[in-house]
Amino acid sequence: MSSFSGIWVALATPFRDGEIDFPALRRLARQMTDAGVAGIVVCGSTGEAAALDETEQLAVLDAVLDAVPGAAIVMGLSGSNQREVLARLDRIQSRRVAGVLVPPPPYIRPSQAGLLGFFTTLADRAEVPVLLYNIPYRAGVGIEFDTFAALARHPRIDGVKDCGGDAMLTMRLIAETGLQVLTGEDAQLLSTLALGGAGGILASANLRPACFVRVHALAAAGRLDEARALFYRLLPLVRLMFAEPNPGPLKAGLAASGWMTNELRAPMLPASPDLAQRIARTMDAL
Repeated sequence: MSSFSGIWVALATPFRDGEIDFPALRRLARQMTDAGVAGIVVCGSTGEAAALDETEQLAVLDAVLDAVPGAAIVMGLSGSNQREVLARLDRIQSRRVAGVLVPPPPYIRPSQAGLLGFFTTLADRAEVPVLLYNIPYRAGVGIEFDTFAALARHPRIDGVKDCGGDAMLTMRLIAETGLQVLTGEDAQLLSTLALGGAGGILASANLRPACFVRVHALAAAGRLDEARALFYRLLPLVRLMFAEPNPGPLKAGLAASGWMTNELRAPMLPASPDLAQRIARTMDAL
């Protein structure tokens, strides 16, 4: 099993005048690795993958691989057409990736048996580790414990990005499956680490990556009081990141830091002016 322990950044995709801003993308990727993150996830929800066609998604992946050649990179892989998803998997794993992050097929809401078949077929085809992405509020269906337990026996399925919002499920995944559990809910990082989770795949970490890396290091060392104190300093920023749809608030923060223009692809909108000002003030306080 590959290790996915630590802080992984759900990388934002910069745009300029409607197109991918590759220089900004490369700078941002280097900033993350310089801060000591465990790895980078590209073309996930935070990366606005749904607004990118496949050619653009692969171009983003290639640019990040080129910018940080020694870093661990996980690629988001989402779709409702299983044959197309498998074909895209082949093209992704022809690159040097650390794994793929795969949610349930969105919109169609398959049964648990359908999910088991979907993920098993994909993992059978995979030559790289597979991370399951449990995000019911986007996919329309959640992965239940028994399905996780069955999938955990597959040699290619190593972990889960946990956005299920179910504390009991999180604890059972950690205690009973052997899967590496990484929270995808930024505000649940400390609780997941305290329960024995592996880490997090976080949008907020784009803004203060070294601080999130420090929270993980302190928790791993058993210094929970210090980890808690630092995490509570970060929590106001975390809350603001999800006060409006992600990644609008995040891009406002990144723009305020000079990392990219404050631009999203429609129908996603930038953060409201009031929220953008609150984010800038909170970042200054940190």
